[in-house]
Amino acid sequence: MAITSGRTFWCLCSSILLAATLPAAAETKLFESVQVTQAGEYTFGIEGPAADLDGNLFVVNFGKPGTIGRLPPGGTASQLFTVLPEGSVGNAIRFDRNGNMFIADYKKHNVFTIPKGATEPVAWFHSDQMNQPNDITIARDGTIYASDPNWKGREGHIWRIAKAADGTVQGQVMSAPRAMGTTNGIDLSPDGKTLYVGESSSGQIWSYGIRGNELVDAKLVKSFQPDTIDGLRTDATGRLYVARILKGVIALMKPNGMVEREIALKAKEPTNLAFGGSDGKTVFVTQRQGGFIESFRTDQPGREHCLQRGRC
Repeated sequence: MAITSGRTFWCLCSSILLAATLPAAAETKLFESVQVTQAGEYTFGIEGPAADLDGNLFVVNFGKPGTIGRLPPGGTASQLFTVLPEGSVGNAIRFDRNGNMFIADYKKHNVFTIPKGATEPVAWFHSDQMNQPNDITIARDGTIYASDPNWKGREGHIWRIAKAADGTVQGQVMSAPRAMGTTNGIDLSPDGKTLYVGESSSGQIWSYGIRGNELVDAKLVKSFQPDTIDGLRTDATGRLYVARILKGVIALMKPNGMVEREIALKAKEPTNLAFGGSDGKTVFVTQRQGGFIESFRTDQPGREHCLQRGRC
């Protein structure tokens, strides 16, 4: 048996340790997007991504309209999760802090819920006065805020939907201090006090304070070119991630509107995004151009991931 000197043994161990850590370092490189699923898995209406705490990603319109696909943790191919009632087509998915799923049905003016552990959608709210709804976000107390655009009129508003004291679910249009454009992407700040709303027609993102059924203190956060923004999300520090549809990037910006960086994507038509992964720092992006999902790593977890863990 050969005798190895202490120095040689130390170098050998160091080399082995370095080799073992290199792949992990490569996997955690930030802000570099990669394609996750094959093109064509989802329809042109690919939208509404949301992740549960088990690492599953859910996306609407898998294969055909009216479906929801599930991408398992670490997977590269989606599976059929559920089918919405006849005529309904989802546009957004969100999870509340208890792990219950909510789906915005823009065709039939519904919000469905799927209780944690179940697969069948249950009607939670309906209004014929709605144009859609388009996108939704959920507060700590379970209140849903829904964007409701009128695309032809290039205008819109926000609905507040919540359980009343008698247990019934009630919704109404929130009053606002200004006329809104086509309301689209929507999310809350981590403390739940500020609502961010993207208006596709103007390319503007506005912030509002919330006072019951009123939106107050309107502030213009950022102006992009008209018709170049879609979904948006906030992270646990309050930064905004905005899907720049037609430009093919995610704009990462501070609450004051300063853009920190633009994350280049694999295709040019991102519709929305969601935070997932075991630590909430993997951003999944739905791509209308090609009908696939891509993802990149970021340095902070998403607000919704934080909410589900009971920390926001």
